[in-house]
Amino acid sequence: QVQLVESGGGLVQPGGSLRLSCAASGTILSIGAMGWDRQAPGKQRELVARISSSGSTWYADSVKGRFTISRDNAEKTVTLQMNSSKPEDTAVYYCNAEISTRVGSIRGYWGQGTQVTVSS
Repeated sequence: QVQLVESGGGLVQPGGSLRLSCAASGTILSIGAMGWDRQAPGKQRELVARISSSGSTWYADSVKGRFTISRDNAEKTVTLQMNSSKPEDTAVYYCNAEISTRVGSIRGYWGQGTQVTVSS
């Protein structure tokens, strides 16, 4: 019933910028932490960034200083601004969120994943 819809993925040249967005919809009482993960072929899934309901952020060392995560609680969206992109950023990016759909229950949800390719 809950759905996370991503947008903004695609091809970007090294050093360029890309903005990923994700919107939550459905029967939602509240949303806790939100974030972005990524997975490249043959590699383990990596936590890229996350943001708490109060706005505190965390970044993987590999993206620190280049990526920025933000959220809009009213719109139920989370955004990943990717700057100074590198070929190693190429991966499928997954939006995720902790969502409560009824009193006393909360669980994690993931988007379908969107491909980001950094290449010249």
